[in-house]
Amino acid sequence: MKRQDFYYELPEELIAQDPLKDRQSSRLLILDKESGAISHHIFREITDYLKEGDCLVINDTKVIPARLIGSREGTNAKIEILLLKRQENNVWETLVKPGKKAKIGTRISFGDGLLTGEVIDIVEEGNRLIRFTYEGIFEEILDRLGQMPLPPYITHQLEDKNRYQTVYAVNTGSAAAPTAGLHFTPELLKKIEEKGVAIARVTLHVGLGTFRPVKVDEITDHHMHSEFFQIGEEAAKKINHAKDTGNRVICVGTTSCRTIESAADEQGKLKACSGWTEIFIYPGYQFKVLDCLITNFHLPESTLIMLVSALAGRENVLRAYEKAVEERYRFFSFGDAMLVV
Repeated sequence: MKRQDFYYELPEELIAQDPLKDRQSSRLLILDKESGAISHHIFREITDYLKEGDCLVINDTKVIPARLIGSREGTNAKIEILLLKRQENNVWETLVKPGKKAKIGTRISFGDGLLTGEVIDIVEEGNRLIRFTYEGIFEEILDRLGQMPLPPYITHQLEDKNRYQTVYAVNTGSAAAPTAGLHFTPELLKKIEEKGVAIARVTLHVGLGTFRPVKVDEITDHHMHSEFFQIGEEAAKKINHAKDTGNRVICVGTTSCRTIESAADEQGKLKACSGWTEIFIYPGYQFKVLDCLITNFHLPESTLIMLVSALAGRENVLRAYEKAVEERYRFFSFGDAMLVV
C-alpha cells in the first residue's frame, strides 16, 4: 500500500488556527463504517450516538509546556528546544533548532540563567540529550519559561495554555495534545455518564513521532516512534465489561485506540499494564478491542489517516474528507471532529 493512497487536497484556509470559545460547539461528521453514509452534526450531539453500556476510552495525558527558547552561552545565539522524552532525572531527549549550534558540550541558558542545559549526546535522527541544571522544581520552572508545543501548521499565538489541554488531563508527559479530546467539557462528560456510559481513563504520552510525516513510498516501510502508555485496573475492568456484555468500546482519539490495541491479548482482553508501544495501524489491521472512534481530521498521508482508514475503509474515509472540505469543516488540532460508528 502506497503513501499516496492517503492523499487528499486541503485548502490552507481550512486549517484551524484558533480553538473555538465553546469546546463542544465544534462540528461533528458521523461516518458509518459499513455503508459509508455521512451526516453532519454539532459535537455536543455526540450523546445521541452513545448508548447505555458503551465504554468511552479517554487519554488523560497532560501536555507539558515543552518549547523552550534560550541562548547559547557566550554568544547570545538563539536556540529553540522541544522536550521530547525524559530519560532520567534531569536528562531529556530533545529536538533542537538550529541543530548545528548544539554540538556536544554546548551550554544553553533559559530565562536569564533560571534554567541551564548542556548537550551531552547526539542520538537517533539528530536529537540531542540535554542535562538540565536549576534550583527548585523543574515542572514549576518549565511552567514559567515553557510554551505549548503547538504543531507547525498553527501560526497563531495561543492566548490560554489550557486550550491545548483536555479538561481531563492529569498525567504530565506529552509533547502534543490528544486533540480529539479537546471537544469535551465537564458538563458533556457528566451527561455521558448519566446516560449509563462507562468512562475508562488510560494514558499515552504523545510524542512527536505520531505526527511525523510518512516519507517512504511503501507504508509498511515506515517506522513508528515509541510512546509510553499505562492502563490501570479500573480502566481494564470497564473495557473488558463492555466487551463481555456485547457493548461497544469507543475510543476518543487515535492515541486511546493505539493504547488499548497495544495492550490487548489475542482474545481482546486487557489487564492493568504499562510499557512502550510502536504499534502502526493501517488498512488490513484487525481491531481486537475498538468498535468506534472519535477523532479529528488528520494531515494527508499521515499515519493517523491510515489508522482511521483501517477502521472505516480508505474509500469511505477519503470520501468523508472530501465532503468535509466541501462543507468547510475546520481541520487538524483545533478543528472539527469525526465519529466513526
